[in-house]
Amino acid sequence: MKFSDLPRIMEIEKKSFRSPWSERLFRHELSRNRRASYLVFEDQDLIIGYVGMWFLPGEIHITSLAVAPEYRRKGIASRLIEEVYKAAQEKKVYRITLEVRASNKVARQLYKKEGFAETGIKPCYYSDNREDAVIMTRKLEGGGDNGHGFNFRN
Repeated sequence: MKFSDLPRIMEIEKKSFRSPWSERLFRHELSRNRRASYLVFEDQDLIIGYVGMWFLPGEIHITSLAVAPEYRRKGIASRLIEEVYKAAQEKKVYRITLEVRASNKVARQLYKKEGFAETGIKPCYYSDNREDAVIMTRKLEGGGDNGHGFNFRN
């Protein structure tokens, strides 16, 4: 993801989330967060989805994943998650985590299909309506907790 992608990212973000991230937050992630990496999925030069992740010691945390509404249910989210798995294998981490709204049954089903398990609850996590977040985790075989030596890219 590049700064020039942000207008399209914001379109998708606003159509995808009840409390979308601000452009300022994305700019911060791209320019200041050494642990962050954001990938875009394009169809003929049009961004149709993206995933954000943080590289933490021993794990990758998915911060955001969205697909433009007109491209949903076509396997794009699964392909984005596949890219996260590739990064996890490269970094030799032992798990991937994320949070999802308790009410977002579609996303929870997708993550379960992709091998994630519901491993906890963060009560009142979302500030807009105090909804709980479901913590989902996918443990990876062969991963190790190296805790250092990560390579980051913006």
